[in-house]
Formats: sequence, structure tokens, C-alpha cells
Amino acid sequence: MSNPAVAQPIKDTLKTARKAALAKRWLPALLLPVVGLLAFLLFWQLAAGSIDTSLGKFPGPAQAVSQFSSLVDEHIAEQRKADAFYQRQEARNAERLAKDPDAKVTVRPYTGKPTFFKQILTSLYTVMTGFAIASLIAIPLGIVCGLSRPIYNAINPLIQVFKPVSPLAWLPLVTMVVSAVYTSADPLFAKSFVTSALTVALCCLWPTVINTTVGVANMDKDLLNVSRVLSLSPLSHVRRIVLPAAIPMIFTGLRLSLATGWMVLIAAEMLAQNPGLGKFIWDEFQNGSSNSLGRIMVAVIVIGLIGFVLDRLMLALQRRVSWDKNADLR
Repeated sequence: MSNPAVAQPIKDTLKTARKAALAKRWLPALLLPVVGLLAFLLFWQLAAGSIDTSLGKFPGPAQAVSQFSSLVDEHIAEQRKADAFYQRQEARNAERLAKDPDAKVTVRPYTGKPTFFKQILTSLYTVMTGFAIASLIAIPLGIVCGLSRPIYNAINPLIQVFKPVSPLAWLPLVTMVVSAVYTSADPLFAKSFVTSALTVALCCLWPTVINTTVGVANMDKDLLNVSRVLSLSPLSHVRRIVLPAAIPMIFTGLRLSLATGWMVLIAAEMLAQNPGLGKFIWDEFQNGSSNSLGRIMVAVIVIGLIGFVLDRLMLALQRRVSWDKNADLR
């Protein structure tokens, strides 16, 4: 039997060593980002104090926080106006129905100024729409190119030609096509939204196509032999062999496409005047008030944070669906 008087000090030593190892591993991971953030804020403050613009001093961190607080207050005030508008409308409709139960009542939507946070939601909806369109095209196209060398040789020149085209070049063409084709008198979606979403789709298509093609083309030959032995149909081969094997590369392409789409969206919204973050930045730039620079800086930081969160969400989804749970996904 082990001696308790001897075993307890050993357990305490192991526990201390375990805590020290955890601290050695996690402290740098937590401390270094904080140090980097503080260094950036210090540099930002020093640089902002030395830059004079036509609208005054360049905004520092304190001014950005102040403008963010102002945007929150504006959002709350606008929500209160919307609530009061619907309450008044409900009261009028109730009074009309009390006088005439057969009277027709209508509920008109509130058409106030879109707030900063509503514009964020609009941008997210637009970029996810464009990203979904691009993914539905890119993944099947990449699988076909990866499985067939002749098709890849035929399509690859087009990919290389259109991949570097800027959204600023696509946008006028997309705008004219949407204006010519999307001519409904009562459109389901605004033309500016359709234009922005299609521009995003055209620009974020290529990373997914390329990475899917590479993932499919570089499959393990043993997997192909298994498919032949089992005599799988083409669709079963793709579903049971190709997709599981190519998922890591497909998600790498999807992450790159989503990041590209988020960057493209801001420029597209500026020019198409779709009511999102891009239009918010453009309106503030055109406004030229003393608060405009601070608000634009808030929008820039929010755009970066949302891009980071979107990438982390895609990474979490990749970890969930990938067969290789031990892969170092960054």
C-alpha cells in the first residue's frame, strides 16, 4: 500500500507542474494579443494627434468610442420612433374597426432613416446572399474540374482571366444587366440589393472554384480504387468519396471567398447605394460634418471585427464537418 504521507506531496507537485504548464501555454496566447492591441491604440492616438484634415483632427480611440455611443443612442431613438409609429397606427385601426367592423385596415411599414445597426444587418444579408450564390456555382464547378482534366483545361483560362477583375469593373456591367432584366413593377428585392449581391458573387466565386478543384484532383488514389471496387454510381462517388475527401480544401476556398466577398461588398454598396455599411461610409464622407471622420472610423473597425467573426464561424463549421478533427485549422 502507498504511504499517504508520501503520496500527497507527489500529487501536489504534479498539480503545481500541471498549473505551471497551463500558464506557460495560455498566458502568452492571452497576453500577447492584449499587448499588441494596446500598442496599436497608442500608435493610433499619437498618429491621430498629428494629423489635421479639412474636417479637423483625425479621430483617435476616444473620439471613435464617443461616436459609437452616439450611434447607439440614435438607434435607440429611432426604435422608439418606430414603436410610437406602430402604436399610433394600431390605435387608428382599432378606432376605425370600432366604428365599422367591415372596414379595411392597413399596416404601413415605418420608413424612417436606417440606423447604423440596421445597415450592418443589411450588409450581412447582402454578403451572405452573394456568398451563397457563388458557393452554389463554385463547388459543383470545382468538383467537375477536379474530376475531369479536359474540362479543367477548358475552364482554367476563364478562371485565370476573370479572377483578378476588380469589383469596380464588374459593378457597371452588373448594374446595366440588372436594370435591363430586372424590370418588375413591384420587385421583391431592391435593384441596389440585387446589384450588390451579384457583384459579390462574381468576385468571391474564384477562390472556392480553385480550392475545390485542387482538393478533388489531389484525392488519395486508394479512395478512387475503393469507389471502383464498390462500383459506385457517379453521384454516389461524389457524395461518399469525393466530398468527404475534399472538404478541407473546399472550406479553405469558402473562407477565402467569404473574406473576399466581405471586402468587395463595401465598395459595391458605395457605388450601388445599397443601404449597408458601404453606403453609411459614403454618406458620412459626403456629409462632411465634424463627426464624420469618427463615424467612418467606427465603421472601419466594425467591418474588420465582422470579417474576423465570419472567418471564425466558417472555421468552427469546418471543424464540425471535417473528418480530420486533429487538423491544425487556423
